[in-house]
Amino acid sequence: MDSLLIKDMANTYIEHSIVINNFVTTVGSQLKSSVCRVFGDSVKYKWLENENKPVIPDVSINCDIKNRRSTNFLGVPRFIMEVLSDSTEQYDRNEKMELYKKVEVAEYWLVDWRKKQVEIYVLAPDEASIDDAEYRLTAMITEANKADLNIKMFPNIKIEFDQLFDCID
Repeated sequence: MDSLLIKDMANTYIEHSIVINNFVTTVGSQLKSSVCRVFGDSVKYKWLENENKPVIPDVSINCDIKNRRSTNFLGVPRFIMEVLSDSTEQYDRNEKMELYKKVEVAEYWLVDWRKKQVEIYVLAPDEASIDDAEYRLTAMITEANKADLNIKMFPNIKIEFDQLFDCID
């Protein structure tokens, strides 16, 4: 796999940022008394599995914020969310998902603001190998089942579907 490079996201829609901000503000206020913090798309992670090239998730929840060097986190967040756009969808579904699986991010959300849909993936042991893990799609959340939206790795943190997509027409 080629190293993931920082991609220019200048052509993303405002809705992309709205979803990120909605998640960060809603979840961030609930993590105040925790060792974990939620970050928007302004933090970088560097991992050996990616030849220490920086990766910038749209949203991450990191419980190891002291494990950093300069402006880069070195530890692995427990949760990452990527907001899909025309220019990022294939990258988020393929290279980024593969990297997040490799470094063992426990939960990965793909949020499509265009369809108002959330795909929730949870890392689970690969039945074919004792050393590997795979992402399993555990939920596909839409307007029809919006009450089922929850963060699997943080069951006490609440974000409602309507909060996530607030101000998205």
